[in-house]
Amino acid sequence: MIHITGDLFLDEKELTWDFVRASGPGGQNVNKVSTAVQLRFDVTNSPSLPDEVKQRLIRLAGRRMTKEGELIIDARQYRYQERNRQDALKRLLDLIEKATKKPKPRKKTAPSLGSKVKRLETKRQQGEKKRFRQTVRDLD
Repeated sequence: MIHITGDLFLDEKELTWDFVRASGPGGQNVNKVSTAVQLRFDVTNSPSLPDEVKQRLIRLAGRRMTKEGELIIDARQYRYQERNRQDALKRLLDLIEKATKKPKPRKKTAPSLGSKVKRLETKRQQGEKKRFRQTVRDLD
């Protein structure tokens, strides 16, 4: 079990690890060792997460979500498979932790009287400035 928050745990059996060859540093080693990690987590069918957390996680994940509701995290920053594995898991846990926090509801506010007056005064000054730029016509 992986601890996420106070009362939220994630079962390790829900995670699927795929190891692929990565580009980047490593010399000839990069051609023969699969160091890049793909972490897959089925968000929609996860019994560990409450529905509201799932919905926020899907929204936060964005392009990393598949149509089937699976979250895919690619980690290929490091030369070693274990470091990439730790990085992918940390990024998943950070994302889930972020999804557990409820967003504050937005309070509707109206502009103050002072800000309305200031806005109208600025508009009046701009109009006046443009009026002075116009060519002067002879009345003759």
